Amino acid sequence: MGEERGKAALPEEFLERVAFRFKALGEPARLRLVHCLMADEKSVGTLVAESGLNQANASRHLNSLVQAGLLGRRKEGNFVYYRIEDPSVYELCDLVCRSLRAKHREEAGLFSEA
Repeated sequence: MGEERGKAALPEEFLERVAFRFKALGEPARLRLVHCLMADEKSVGTLVAESGLNQANASRHLNSLVQAGLLGRRKEGNFVYYRIEDPSVYELCDLVCRSLRAKHREEAGLFSEA
């Protein structure tokens, strides 16, 4: 999308897939889970403890992120481990967070000079 500025229109199916991924990230609980996975893969139990979500809610959100192709999972014995599958998640989160921090600094500067 970003690389194709000024080029021909994108196919509807492609746009729907992009929207599906953004929708998957458009939920604070899911972003919390993604944030927990930024350093390394983790078990569901660890993600529940770190995110503050209950088991059922965490599992539902993790499944949505897997369906969107953002996370991967593997089973080892009785444990299920999740990891970030699509490396663009790191870049996207970094880009959005940097933008928000810059906007916050800009707004803080406006208010401190008043």
